[in-house]
Amino acid sequence: MMDTPPPRWRVVANLRYLRALIKRFRITLVLTAVLFLGAPPLFQWRCEVPGGEPVGAGKALHHVYFLLFGQPSLDCSNDWMGILLNMLVPPVGIALVVDGVVRFAYLFFAKHKSDKEWIEVIAETLKGHIIVCGAGRVGFRVVDQLRSMGKDVVVVEKKEDAAFVNVLRDEQVPLLIDDIRSPQCLPRLNVKAASAIVCSTDDDLANLNIALDARRLNPDIRVVIRLFDDDLVAKVRDTFKAEALSSSSLAAPAMALAALDPRIVHSFRVCGHLMVVSIFEARTGLPGITVSEIRDRFGTLTLSLRRGDKEILHPQGDQRVQAGDLLTLQAEYRDYRQLRAFTGETQPPLWGQHDMAFLPPSGERPTGTG
Repeated sequence: MMDTPPPRWRVVANLRYLRALIKRFRITLVLTAVLFLGAPPLFQWRCEVPGGEPVGAGKALHHVYFLLFGQPSLDCSNDWMGILLNMLVPPVGIALVVDGVVRFAYLFFAKHKSDKEWIEVIAETLKGHIIVCGAGRVGFRVVDQLRSMGKDVVVVEKKEDAAFVNVLRDEQVPLLIDDIRSPQCLPRLNVKAASAIVCSTDDDLANLNIALDARRLNPDIRVVIRLFDDDLVAKVRDTFKAEALSSSSLAAPAMALAALDPRIVHSFRVCGHLMVVSIFEARTGLPGITVSEIRDRFGTLTLSLRRGDKEILHPQGDQRVQAGDLLTLQAEYRDYRQLRAFTGETQPPLWGQHDMAFLPPSGERPTGTG
């Protein structure tokens, strides 16, 4: 489940949204100001109340207000300018009410509708936001991660019935239902002010089109592309200077190593080197040595040390390991095997038949996918 934004964040977001609405309706607001500030003095000058008394400012304002709805309250039948004003104000007032007040109120209070105009107004309030294309499993996880880091996110999805559309709406994530290849789609998302775009649909061609359109509209935007074709990854990365990621190439090392050893909870490649993150319980060999010694002897970084209910992230080099400590270690796969041999744990355990101390702190079985 996504993190709920704090109340202060909601207040700031609402203020930014109100400012964007005012900017969007500035012509309507200017016409309204001209009508209510300019028309009353004219009626004071040219009209009169029954009995011949002069028209006060309040009476003139009252007349303009009700004249918007076709109900005049002043007698201007003997003055051509007053008659003309009485004829012009009602249609102008109807236009202001319909286009201004009604649409303004709709956009401000009916946010749950998530229509295109509302999304466009929301995007106008953002700067340096991240656009995520696709509301499937990958897109949803990307949005979840970005929001947990406090980033503004706007999502676009082609299908109304996509897997996580309703979940994202329930979490008040701005979500546009539109064809991402439509010429108006990216401008609606304020791509010119965005800092990055994540192309995570399940269509390689669509992802490439999105990336090219985004770069054309915003040459400085950072582009991340999900691709299924491994052959395209290097070409796209070098040609378009974009971060292209292949789902299969990312998943393959993790799945292969998880099949070999469930103690490996994550894996990735750095400059061709296969790196693994694994869970160690301090048993034979590790108790009594320091975090620095583990690094120097085995080329292994200690990411965290858990002792009882206390967990230390990035423990100091002079921290000594005690029996029973749970260590999360990162190392090249070759060094990982050497460390396992040093601790006498060369054979991986079988889940359900071995000590469950290798489970991560969350209590979930590691899957190797990170």
